Amino acid sequence: MSNWDTFLSPYKQAVEELKVKFKRLRDQYQMSSQHTPIEFVTGRVKPVTSILEKAARKNIPLDQLSTQMQDIAGIRIVCQFVSDIDTVVEMLHERSDFIIVEERDYIKQKKASGYRSYHMVVNYPVHTIEGKKEVLVEIQIRTMAMNFWATIEHSLNYKYRGEIPATIKKRLQNAAEAAFLLDEEMSKIKGEVREAQRIMMKNQEKNYRSK
Repeated sequence: MSNWDTFLSPYKQAVEELKVKFKRLRDQYQMSSQHTPIEFVTGRVKPVTSILEKAARKNIPLDQLSTQMQDIAGIRIVCQFVSDIDTVVEMLHERSDFIIVEERDYIKQKKASGYRSYHMVVNYPVHTIEGKKEVLVEIQIRTMAMNFWATIEHSLNYKYRGEIPATIKKRLQNAAEAAFLLDEEMSKIKGEVREAQRIMMKNQEKNYRSK
């Protein structure tokens, strides 16, 4: 790869554009006083070192990165409730600004580690001075509890270079189940939570108008 900046530029553009679009979608829900299925949105482009490490691990030739590595660009949509994930997935299916090329449901079929998340790979077009270029973007949709667990697991994988000790692996699996139980309990009081949030937002608006 002779010029990483040039190669990664459309991926950075895709991440920034999708972040703006999904945040605006969240804002529209908030302005309509409806429950927003999107709590927050983040995005990143994989660092060059991580790209090279994964390419070596997966035996991906560098001249085939754009077609064989699906997560160079990544978007993460975090929700409050598990049911919100279904809503977001449905919304993404209705969009016409990208093409969905693959979906992986790690919520219904969790990984052995305990990892849960919904993954969607999309083909997203960006417009550059050289014309339209399509790039693969991985969109991860998960609850706040799933996101907390995944962040910790990622840190431990980094620390132990993917070889997490068995005792810690077991504790991580237990923690993943505890996080999922939390999601299930919160889903049972979802109505109460939404009503409390609606009242809080209404009071905040009233206070803002009175200033």
